[in-house]
Amino acid sequence: MAELEDPTVMAKLIDFLSCLLQRVAESNDRNLSVHLQPHKISSFHGLTRPSISIQSYLDRIFKYANCSPCCFVIAYVYLDRFVQRQPSLPINSFNVHRLLITSVLVSAKFMDDTYYNNAYYAKVGGISTTEMNFLEVDFLFGLGFHLNVTPTTFHSYYSYLQRQMLLLQPPLMSTASTKSELLLSSSRALKSHFCFDEDEASHKKQQLAAV
Repeated sequence: MAELEDPTVMAKLIDFLSCLLQRVAESNDRNLSVHLQPHKISSFHGLTRPSISIQSYLDRIFKYANCSPCCFVIAYVYLDRFVQRQPSLPINSFNVHRLLITSVLVSAKFMDDTYYNNAYYAKVGGISTTEMNFLEVDFLFGLGFHLNVTPTTFHSYYSYLQRQMLLLQPPLMSTASTKSELLLSSSRALKSHFCFDEDEASHKKQQLAAV
């Protein structure tokens, strides 16, 4: 999609995805502490919360991965598929960074003709090559190796992200609380596993439910 080649558009997309994932992680952290919901520990789960923010981490990936811009939309698709297939592994502050670097790695390998190897992505993500290799395999199995993204699916996800980003722009974004409410609504869509249905025929219905 040509407009993704625009640095301004990509900067807004990266910023929005960062805020969205931050909301999702914080919401699931609260659910874990308040409701003591059982969350399975996986290879994506760190012993402590990374000191780098999600915003800074995704900015770093965007700066150094040098993958095609569409890979970040595809990575979002993969993350949505992952949480749908792995309901006991919700995105939280302990696993979101590893899920991010892995989803971008897998999307770049699937979408781009040329891409950096796992050792390079490991350096970008601040982990070892061995861990990067394990995370990639676990992510692929978590997706059920469902990597293909049709043009219709891509357009549905990107259109959804576009609408949400437009709602955050002035003059609609009149207050900080308005922005917070919109991001929370978006995060619920991803966290609740109904942002989109992989059945192509139901995309429109699911989009309406997610907004």
